[in-house]
Amino acid sequence: MALSRMDDLYRQVILDHSDNPHHHGELSNANKSIELKNPTCGDVLTLDLDIENDVIKDMAFGGYGCTISQASASMMTDAVIGKKTSEAEQMVQTFSNMIIGEDVDTDSLEDAAVLEGVSKFPARIKCATLAWKALHKAMNKKDSE
Repeated sequence: MALSRMDDLYRQVILDHSDNPHHHGELSNANKSIELKNPTCGDVLTLDLDIENDVIKDMAFGGYGCTISQASASMMTDAVIGKKTSEAEQMVQTFSNMIIGEDVDTDSLEDAAVLEGVSKFPARIKCATLAWKALHKAMNKKDSE
């Protein structure tokens, strides 16, 4: 497949997730919730998690933002639901390393690996990482916070 066709395919995957986000909304049985803002562009993301026995049983996100932030959140939820929190932490680290241009194995990231090209656009990195930072903070949030 020619490089431009691959770029088109990646763009289409990102647009599909942004236009039809997976796990969008609120989670009524969440036991961890967080809201993060990207002060650079104004994106706001809320993340609800249902974690039981160190397994992410379910999650949902809300808020508003650019195509990249919404697609990243949608892709993240698909990749992380059903994973142990330790696996999800490793995925956060893998995504963070990938998005700054490090050479990493992206297989665990599923569709989110298509965001690798964001590393070429430093102004968009915070958009792509917003959901992943929210996941990290929510998983490490004490129940009383």
